[in-house]
Amino acid sequence: MAELDILVKRFKEKNVDAFEELHKMYAKNICGAINVIVNDETIAQELCQDVFLKIWQKADTYDSSRGRFFTWILNIARNKAIDYTRSKDFKTQKKNHSLDLFVNILERPEENKNTKEYEGLRRMIKTLKKKCVELINALYFKGCTQADAAEMLSIPLGTVKSRNRNCLKALRKNLENDK
Repeated sequence: MAELDILVKRFKEKNVDAFEELHKMYAKNICGAINVIVNDETIAQELCQDVFLKIWQKADTYDSSRGRFFTWILNIARNKAIDYTRSKDFKTQKKNHSLDLFVNILERPEENKNTKEYEGLRRMIKTLKKKCVELINALYFKGCTQADAAEMLSIPLGTVKSRNRNCLKALRKNLENDK
């Protein structure tokens, strides 16, 4: 039996030392995979701890004939992260982001070390009309539906749909011109 197989066997027998060793081996990668989905390092770390708690509680459900141990943990982590992104907490947090945060980053390049990274984005945002910035903020940064955005901006739903299409078209054009 390979060393990992022995470690997993001990883990399934609820050996705390084996669990700690597996945590050391995999926590960083699992946390990184979660962060790719939730895009928040603090939340990713919390969810990672939840994942390890879950695998401890469900250790007996791991079946080596169905796949590698890391893959089993990774699938649990992926599901946990996706469940979180569907939660009310995540949607509320997402709505709290404001485009101003991103615009301010672009408008104050002296505070950023890597100003060249933001040059193209700065140009694209500056060329958009205010109504486009507001709509993009509502739809893409606050996570509003088109109906929610229509209500929030006090414009008809059809206008939201047309404006969104036109604003995205303008962004694409700016992106092409920036190349």
